[in-house]
Amino acid sequence: MKPVVLITGASSGIGAALARVFADNGHELALVARRQDRLDALADSLAVTGRARPAVLALDLERRDGASAIAAELSARGLEPAIVVNNAGFGLTGAAAALSRDEQLAMIDLNVRALTELSLMFVDSLARHRGGVLNVASVAAFLPGPGMAVYYASKAYVLSFSEALHRELAGQGIRVTALCPGPVLTEFQARSGIDLDPAARVLELSAERVAQIGYDALMRGERVAVAGIGNRIAVSLMHLVPNALLLRLVDQRPRALRNKH
Repeated sequence: MKPVVLITGASSGIGAALARVFADNGHELALVARRQDRLDALADSLAVTGRARPAVLALDLERRDGASAIAAELSARGLEPAIVVNNAGFGLTGAAAALSRDEQLAMIDLNVRALTELSLMFVDSLARHRGGVLNVASVAAFLPGPGMAVYYASKAYVLSFSEALHRELAGQGIRVTALCPGPVLTEFQARSGIDLDPAARVLELSAERVAQIGYDALMRGERVAVAGIGNRIAVSLMHLVPNALLLRLVDQRPRALRNKH
């Protein structure tokens, strides 16, 4: 079985940037996302530079059988993961009670269930190749998020789960890293409905920079990588600010609704 780096959510943004970073460092890839055309375009662009063309799997990980379908397809192609990069995810902005429950449960399916299943499904092959798992969390993982309650909670899960796996799998030679970016200008913001406060834009990094930080942290075996010095300072300060104040500062709802509570 040929070892590959399995990257979910690879069709754009941080996922596509991660694909380029891993390819630049000599890894062969298997790319997963919903949009076949985007995956093919990325795979073709990587192959043009003389690197091996990545395997492409167009699949929606919100499906309950998504992880099993990936495993079956990789096996049929003679591939097995040496590294798993769980990047697929989305967020929604609005009061949790007002947003669609179905969409919020789909978010949990993707951000939590699929990530958990893929992190655990390939442990044997990860151990064989002394590889690892890179889970894309967020600085949102460090605090509650009114106006994006389920998204923030899902990223808190990713951080906690990844840190625990880092400890549990170390004895098998498997590295596990949680990558925690702050604001990144990608399609994620448009889908989530996020309108960044101008003050938050000073923390914004490019997808390419975040991907490089994540790759380097995984290769070094770091447990958590908060992307960017500004975000690292912000996370440190969160521990000093009372939760009641944090809740007001991060509230994503319109100002009129914030002032009712």
